[in-house]
Amino acid sequence: MGSSYRNNKKYDVFVSFRGEDTRDNFTSHLYSALSRQNIQTFIDDQLNRGDEISESLVNAIEASPISVIIFSESYASSRWCLDELVKILECKKEYAQIVIPVFYRVDPSDARNQTGPFGISFLKLEERFKENPEKLRSWRKALKEAASLSGFHSLNIRCESELINKVVNHILKRLDEVFRPRDNKNQLVGVESTLEEIESLLGVESKGVYALGIWGIGGIGKTAIARAIFDKISGYFEGSCFLENVREESQRPGGLACLRQKLLSNLLKDKNAIPSIDLNFRRLIHMKVLIVFDDVICFSQLESLIGSLDWLTPVSRIIITTRNKQVLRNWGVRKIYEMKALEYHHAIELFSRHAFKQNHPDVGYEELSSKVMKYAQGVPLALKVLGCFLHKREKEVWESAIDKLQRILHPSILEVLKISYDSLDDKEKNIFLDVACFFQGEDVDLVMKFFNASGFYPEIGMSVLVDKSLIAIDSYNKITMHDLLQELGREIVRQESTNPENRSRLWHHEDIYEVLAYNTVM
Repeated sequence: MGSSYRNNKKYDVFVSFRGEDTRDNFTSHLYSALSRQNIQTFIDDQLNRGDEISESLVNAIEASPISVIIFSESYASSRWCLDELVKILECKKEYAQIVIPVFYRVDPSDARNQTGPFGISFLKLEERFKENPEKLRSWRKALKEAASLSGFHSLNIRCESELINKVVNHILKRLDEVFRPRDNKNQLVGVESTLEEIESLLGVESKGVYALGIWGIGGIGKTAIARAIFDKISGYFEGSCFLENVREESQRPGGLACLRQKLLSNLLKDKNAIPSIDLNFRRLIHMKVLIVFDDVICFSQLESLIGSLDWLTPVSRIIITTRNKQVLRNWGVRKIYEMKALEYHHAIELFSRHAFKQNHPDVGYEELSSKVMKYAQGVPLALKVLGCFLHKREKEVWESAIDKLQRILHPSILEVLKISYDSLDDKEKNIFLDVACFFQGEDVDLVMKFFNASGFYPEIGMSVLVDKSLIAIDSYNKITMHDLLQELGREIVRQESTNPENRSRLWHHEDIYEVLAYNTVM
């Protein structure tokens, strides 16, 4: 479907129907269901029409990426319905408009071949237009083509509310395909397999509310993935809410109360929902809901926001993004998905979109871009920040900036990563800084002995650092740390003083030489 067609849309859905058959029942209920999902839907409310379909009707069809055709028993007795159908199929051919047939108490083969009760209604119209065989041929051709498309059959789904839900969910899915951003700068990179895995995890059968945790270091893309999943599947739930920045918002005066109000208002679609009244939470018992709690740092935040999962139906889904795995354990999260850094080819693409506004580096910048990749180590935040920072700068500036980054962490990256460090106690901070300055890649048992001798209580301290994604223990029993986190630790020590001799730790050979050479060690 052409981008100009997508951008010029006025409606999301055009509904073609026979008024006397379905206006006051199925079509009315479908329209209400679409409206509840904020799907802009055109239905023709005019009871009296002229000889030809109006220009406004033609424009409405052309301005809709999806058309729904409700084939009812007397649909084919209306020349206006058939003219709409012909126009819809023209848009399907010219603009790749999506066409969804709904066979309402009509056999698809009868609509396709103009037989049975459906065919009898067409015969009445055929008698009136026997002098216009070309028109009749176009109608027959349109009926055959449209009725051959994959659609929904009311005789297979006898419960009308269930049929409407299936139609609406299908429309939501197709709209997502139509309007998913095509602009490279706005698209996520290298996350297709992650999205598929998380979506499959959320689709598992569960006797209780299924909660999924997305865990990883700051800037790794947890929020972006959660938002992409939410946007993709929220239409399949009766109520949904994405609570962003729980950590930051909860620190404001009355912040948790505001978040709770937003949660209930969004889920219940009721701006007047009062968060302190249990009745409003009890209303959720009968609803299938999707909730994302983004950037949660402690269990008490979840307790304050929703209290208990007992309010929710077993088919509801909860997603929690956090830097702290212990939060997920405390909440009884069944599955924890660890966010990983981007692979090199995805990292260079994301960086290039911000640095060069294309999917690859400019000629002559390949080697410099490779140095940035080595520094960022696949962290999306770092790739975006550095890409924007280096955009349209000369090579000499790139070289200077890269050299500077080896010694000084970019402020925007520092700000995000330091949040996890600030949440540590003094003993844990000392362990983190020592690992960053001295013990990256060292055997964990030897390091634990050192920390024990220092009175740092390393058994719990190291465990906390692992849970907060600040360090990891590899299969060789070595302590590992992301390069950006190592640089964070060293930058924290550098900021203790401009004078190396007044810093708590020295690791760089130049600083060590300067202090020893002038014999100014404390």
